[in-house]
Amino acid sequence: MPAPSALLLIAAAATAGWSHYGGDSGGQKYSQAGQITPENVGELIPAWSYSTGDMTRRDPALMRRAKMQTTPILADGRLLICTPFNEVIALDPGTGVELWRFDPKVDTSRRPGNAFNCRGVVHWRDAAATAGAACAARVFSGTSDGRVLALDAATGSPCADFGKDGEVRIDWGMAEAYPGEIQISSAPVVLADKVIVGSAMSDNRRAAAPHGTVRAFDARTGALAWSFDPVPRDPADPATASWGEGWKSAGHANVWAPMSVDEGRGLVFLPTTSPSPDFFGGLRPGDDERANSVVALDAASGALRWSFQIVHHDVWDYDTPAQPVLATIEIGGAPRDVVIQGTKQGFVFVLDRDTGAPVYPVEERAVPQGGVEGEALSPTQPFPADLPALVPQTISPDDAFGLIPFWDCAACRD
Repeated sequence: MPAPSALLLIAAAATAGWSHYGGDSGGQKYSQAGQITPENVGELIPAWSYSTGDMTRRDPALMRRAKMQTTPILADGRLLICTPFNEVIALDPGTGVELWRFDPKVDTSRRPGNAFNCRGVVHWRDAAATAGAACAARVFSGTSDGRVLALDAATGSPCADFGKDGEVRIDWGMAEAYPGEIQISSAPVVLADKVIVGSAMSDNRRAAAPHGTVRAFDARTGALAWSFDPVPRDPADPATASWGEGWKSAGHANVWAPMSVDEGRGLVFLPTTSPSPDFFGGLRPGDDERANSVVALDAASGALRWSFQIVHHDVWDYDTPAQPVLATIEIGGAPRDVVIQGTKQGFVFVLDRDTGAPVYPVEERAVPQGGVEGEALSPTQPFPADLPALVPQTISPDDAFGLIPFWDCAACRD
């Protein structure tokens, strides 16, 4: 019968859990639930549904600038979600009944470059707090207007000891070019009693732009603990050695995709994006090291452990778009802890978790040259040598249906 299978789904979820955006802190997106199988999955039916109410209570013009991308997490018996307008909501996972709701009242006059959007929240339990005390367990979330929120996981009330009345407003270092140039869209991560936050930026707006700094705040007080700017700003930094004289520091290389943490090693892994502007690198010669990279930091101090660059001198907006996956795989009969990173190009890179060195061979292959005036393209790009790309790497005119008018597509006419 279908109804018992629906109940099994709830029970399995409560047992297996989904405590982080990616299922676990390493982003494996894998459920241990064992009661749902290929044989019975077709018998599942909806047990309940929940609506945030945005479609009925907000202006339709505003809703056209919003997108619902939240991934619920299950923590302490509550299903936690966020809305495109950064309202944080706790639901009963068995019934869908709303337990609490907090509205930070984001500024809806802004025009976020990536739309009003909230991909998720993170749950943290304070090991030093008395059980049952206010904010002994906290829910952290970012907002489209640059705030980090700390809420009591039991009640949804702001944690008064965090920043000012339960929130910290981020100083981006310079004024926005327009209201909405910078926002927080992905869930923070928490490690070493630090809540770590990235940002999403309209990264083709200007070259002299805000830095793509990743920030860590004390999870109890909201005090800034450390910050890490992926783009080297000091000409003496070894990472700028290839830039030559007269280089100019570009903005961004921010982290808009979800991050991952290795609790045992005390590391946080950042998927960094392109430096600004996206499509011209004449003001940032060289590889633009640490942009378009996987970067490992010490979560307690923010110190750089290693970085591996996936795209040199990006002029295609090839941001590292996905959460790094922390996994243990068997190589030569022995387990090895790795970071698996997918890319916009359809490549998969597998890196040693301690050093960032490729576990499977990566080749530097010559790539086409001939950029616009003032551009100096990288002569090579890294390619996984043993792992096939997940998508085709070439396109012909006859493959271009959907990109060109129908009558220009020979295969379509045939």
